[in-house]
Amino acid sequence: MRFAFVLDPLDSLKAYKDSSVAMMRAAQASGHAVWAIEQSAIHWSSLHGVCAEAAHVVMLDDDTDWFMEMDRHVVPLRDFAAIVMRKDPPFDIEYVTTTWLLSRAEAEGARVFNRPQALRDYSEKFSITEFSSFAVPMLVARENGAIQDFIDVQGDVVVKPLDGMGGSQIFRVRQNDPNRNVILETLTHDGTRTVMAQRYIPEISDGDKRILIIGGEVVPYCLARIPKPGELRGNLAAGGSGVARELTARDREIAQTLAPVLAARGLMLVGIDVIGDWLTEINVTSPTCMVEIAQQTGFDSAAMFVSTLERECIGSV
Repeated sequence: MRFAFVLDPLDSLKAYKDSSVAMMRAAQASGHAVWAIEQSAIHWSSLHGVCAEAAHVVMLDDDTDWFMEMDRHVVPLRDFAAIVMRKDPPFDIEYVTTTWLLSRAEAEGARVFNRPQALRDYSEKFSITEFSSFAVPMLVARENGAIQDFIDVQGDVVVKPLDGMGGSQIFRVRQNDPNRNVILETLTHDGTRTVMAQRYIPEISDGDKRILIIGGEVVPYCLARIPKPGELRGNLAAGGSGVARELTARDREIAQTLAPVLAARGLMLVGIDVIGDWLTEINVTSPTCMVEIAQQTGFDSAAMFVSTLERECIGSV
C-alpha cells in the first residue's frame, strides 16, 4: 500500500527522536511505499479534487541522512491507501484550512487519520472538560475576575493558553504571587484571549506521563517526562528528561475509559498526559514519545500504529 504522511519539511525533522519518522520507517519495514506531503502543497481544484505534490521517499538507517527522495509529482489524495496527518502545531487558521481540505478529500474517497473533523473538534487543552472526573479543579475563562477568584480558592494553580505546545507560556501562580496580575494580563492579552487554569499538581516532580492510545488500544508503557531542577514543565522541548515506565492501575483506568470514546470519533492516535493520578491534556495533532518508549522498553508503538493502519485500510475496501 501507499501511505502518505502530511509533515513539516523533512529536513526539519530530527530522525533520532521523531515519532513521524519512526512511523514511516515502520511502514516501509512492513512493505509499504512511503510518501511525504507538506501542508502548503495540498490544494483543491474543480478539475481534479484535492491533490498534493508528494515525494516518494525511501527511509535510511542513518539518523543524519535518513531519507532519499525517489520521485515527486502531484497526486490526488484519494489515490493513497491512507493519509496520515502529522503536521505539528501551531493550530492556526492554516492548520484548520488543511483539515477542511482533508475533509473534502475524505468526501472524494480518501482515508485520513486522525480524521480531520476530529482534529478540528478536539482542543488539546479544553477537551479534558469532557472527562472532568479524571481532572483536578480547573477553569477556562478570559475574564480577569473569574481567574483571580479561582486562584484565591485553589491557592496554587497552573495557567496556560489553549493553543500552546511544547510547554510554552505555562505559568505557576500562587495566591500570594506579587506577579499574578501581570502574568494574567500577559497570558490573556488583557482579557482578550481565553486560558485554562488548573490546580497545581505537586506530582509533576515525578514526571508528566505521556500515554499513547492507538486504534482504541492502550500502549502498556508511558514516557514520564521529568522536569529539570527548578523547572515546572516536564516537556522534552522544555528540557525535561524522558523515562519509560509501565502504566499504573490509575493510568490504565483513565486511558481505557477514554480509548473507545476517542477511537469512535476517528482519533486513531492519541497521546494523553497524566500527572500523578490526574488527566491534564488530550493530544491529537501530532503525539510523540514513540522512539523513547521503544528504546527503553522494546515496545514498538510505531509498528503497532502501522498494523492498525493496515487493518483500517483493508477493512474499508
